[in-house]
Amino acid sequence: MSSDILETTQGEPIWQLSVFADNKVGRLNELLKLVSSHGLHVMALCTQDTTDSTIIRLVFDYPRNARSLLEEKGYFFTQCQVIGVEFDDESKLKGITTALLQAEINIYYVYPFIMRPNGKSGLVISLEDIDLATEVLKGNQFKVLNQTDITR
Repeated sequence: MSSDILETTQGEPIWQLSVFADNKVGRLNELLKLVSSHGLHVMALCTQDTTDSTIIRLVFDYPRNARSLLEEKGYFFTQCQVIGVEFDDESKLKGITTALLQAEINIYYVYPFIMRPNGKSGLVISLEDIDLATEVLKGNQFKVLNQTDITR
């Protein structure tokens, strides 16, 4: 990737793209093949299906490029800001949820990053107040990730 693309992610929040697709065999594979063929990396992935449709939640290394590609190819999707939290091991999960509970911040859903550098674990968290959650988690000594932290 060129340096101008890297500069555009400095300090930016993490954006999740939720792609709406028919619940048919091969849809996820088709989407992953498309994004990888354009040099994009999926950093986190979660699916939620119903009888007729599926929501594929994705966090990319370059979300602007992913948005452009999905628009160009006619995918219907929404985007929302999420937070990423890095931690050493699973014993820290309770600390994350406890900190958010004490601040009375509602968690909508959570899913893991596929890959994290330096052997650390990471979670993508969708919640009602990102600014407050970021402040609370940092105050409890958790590393809150930004887009630069997950860009390859």
